[in-house]
Amino acid sequence: MSTRQLSMAEAINEAIRHEMRRDPNIILLGQDIGNYGGTFGVYKGLFDEFGPERVRDGPLCEAATAGFGVGLAISGMPTIVEIEFMDFMTLASDAMCNQAAKMRYFFGGQVKVPMIIRTPIVNRLGLGAQHSQSLEAWMMHIPGLRVIIPSNAADAKGLLLTAIREGNPTVFVEHVRLYPSKSPVDDADTPIPLGKLRVAREGKDVTIATYSGMVKPSLDAAINLANDGIECEVLDLRTLAPLDREGICASVKKTGRLVVAHEAVKTAGAGAEIAQTAMEGAFDYLQAPILRVASKDLPIPTGKLQDLVYPNSADVETAVRKVME
Repeated sequence: MSTRQLSMAEAINEAIRHEMRRDPNIILLGQDIGNYGGTFGVYKGLFDEFGPERVRDGPLCEAATAGFGVGLAISGMPTIVEIEFMDFMTLASDAMCNQAAKMRYFFGGQVKVPMIIRTPIVNRLGLGAQHSQSLEAWMMHIPGLRVIIPSNAADAKGLLLTAIREGNPTVFVEHVRLYPSKSPVDDADTPIPLGKLRVAREGKDVTIATYSGMVKPSLDAAINLANDGIECEVLDLRTLAPLDREGICASVKKTGRLVVAHEAVKTAGAGAEIAQTAMEGAFDYLQAPILRVASKDLPIPTGKLQDLVYPNSADVETAVRKVME
């Protein structure tokens, strides 16, 4: 199988382009996605190829854009909506959480809502409390929504292909700092099944369960810890709904210890659900308390102060050493 080095942004663009060529009914909606190519350039070239009827600039109103997306989706036109910052999912949440997620249940399976909301976590850029949040746990809490959160180009492409073809209401969470990061992506346009984690590093002493922007810091911590004879197994969860509960528990049964790492604030973050999953499914194997590494429970400050709020690889390393005591 041949591969190419693609950035995450290129891989997402390629997945969307491939599916739009395959299905002429797919519509893109969002602010600045036309000639401009999207706020972070992910839609580059799509307007030129598919034109304004299929790549449509939405109004400066996330609630309206998401509402239009639901209407198009239920009328048989699969829709990909871009919300420029994850923070603004609060404005789109009624359409996504109260309408899209529930319609199949309302109508006994007679209505499908093939709608994806793409939205990036835009943190560590000094943009402050209204543009820097990680709100994925909010979306996990809504039955009927898929929540996908890749950490690399290959997973982003494969998972997005799956989400488009499944045709379920989906929040596809990207990370702005990962857009330029490159990895080998196969040319076969192979979908990746949802709810299956990726073992990013094998280990026998401690499991580190993580996703998105904390995968690389967790791997960096694992490399440092290996120098002291501590072998960490790093799990890249990839999807939060569905969550690979069996995969998490299998790793914890192997290592006997668990550290969960994410960039969202600690209280009621995804880490709480991941930790409870291990408690319910692998309690008898645990040799130490489960620890969470997360952002402090504060609004994100601007400038250098943000470094005091976000977790890093040293925090992961400290947590691992503590569970090894």
